[in-house]
Amino acid sequence: MTDDSSLAGLSRRRTVGLVAGLFVLSSAAGAYEIAPASVLPLVRDSLGVSETAGGWLVSVMYATAVVASVPVGVALDRLPVRPVVASAAVALLAAGAWGWAAAVGGAYWWLVASRVVGGFSYVVFWNAGANLVGQAVSASHRATAVGVFTASAPVGFALGQFGSPLVASRYDWPAVFPTFTALAAVGVAVFLLATRGRSLAVEAGTPDRAEFRRLFANRAAWTLSMLSFLGFSLYLFLNSWLPSYLSDQLHVSLALSGALTALFPAMGVLSRTGGGLLSDRLFGGARRPVVVLSFAATTPAVAGFVAFTDVPVVVGLLVVAGFSVQLALGLLYTYLSEVVEPAVRGTAVSMMTSVGLFGAFVAPIVGGEIIGRAGYRPAFLLATVVALAGVALAWYAPGVGPGTDAEA
Repeated sequence: MTDDSSLAGLSRRRTVGLVAGLFVLSSAAGAYEIAPASVLPLVRDSLGVSETAGGWLVSVMYATAVVASVPVGVALDRLPVRPVVASAAVALLAAGAWGWAAAVGGAYWWLVASRVVGGFSYVVFWNAGANLVGQAVSASHRATAVGVFTASAPVGFALGQFGSPLVASRYDWPAVFPTFTALAAVGVAVFLLATRGRSLAVEAGTPDRAEFRRLFANRAAWTLSMLSFLGFSLYLFLNSWLPSYLSDQLHVSLALSGALTALFPAMGVLSRTGGGLLSDRLFGGARRPVVVLSFAATTPAVAGFVAFTDVPVVVGLLVVAGFSVQLALGLLYTYLSEVVEPAVRGTAVSMMTSVGLFGAFVAPIVGGEIIGRAGYRPAFLLATVVALAGVALAWYAPGVGPGTDAEA
């Protein structure tokens, strides 16, 4: 492999451009992904669908990502990454236009189909970004850099939560789809400019069957993947249903509920980046304490939604939960790479992405079903149980760092 195909020798300026372009692409996909959640009452009324069907508009993107993650990871290990990312950006732009046309025409299933295309683009940006950003910097800065990239998800979610009601009030709700996907044009332009002259083929050894068998029998890898499942379940349940909860139960206006809910993912800009710094600086490179802290702080915050209905208190709980539930989400990717063999790290990351996003897929649907049958409080109670399960599982996660034994 030659330097024109890899990240070797990439200047600082072009490295920043690569990270920035992938960050904008991931943010655009995240905003498009969560956009229906903040206008769900309008979606349900316009299309005449139930809470569960409305939740599918968010969850179907995760269902696509669950199925596509491992194949996409394999493809990114074997194909030039640059044209793959560019093609995914074009697909996201097409998905936005298709979704707008389907929504205007009241064609629910065509809208769902357009979201499948968007889900494919999302997983390409996410897996490519986690791979390339980690390679583009030195090992001593890798956890921080990957944490910065993973902050693109809450930035996108905050943008979608805050901006969707504003777009809907000005242009009607179907306009949210092309509005946010249009950002992908900016992201891909920056990415292609920063990486011009390089195909970005990923250099990786080919693992043998024994290494694959050891990965899929690795208790540490499955423990961390299940923690990702629990974390993303909480993250997507709250992101998807807090706007409707604020609007339906606490009688907050749709625009204000979207703005308030945007605080939830926005806290991830601090916590996803800070999780790696906290692990490196306060805990001397140990990962498990940060993960335990994440779920331990999330548990009382989510339980608070069961006990309190005062709007200022709920907003405070929303901010705390938004910070705590995301504290471990970025760190888990670095954590995983330290408990598996180097030859199968790419496959391990794809496995964690698939398992984690399966939680993101099922949570809004299960939440919608519980809310439709029994109301919001039982749904928040179940979320509290999920957070408690995360505390218990994180306590038994493998130790990584000075003085600990990783179970690779």
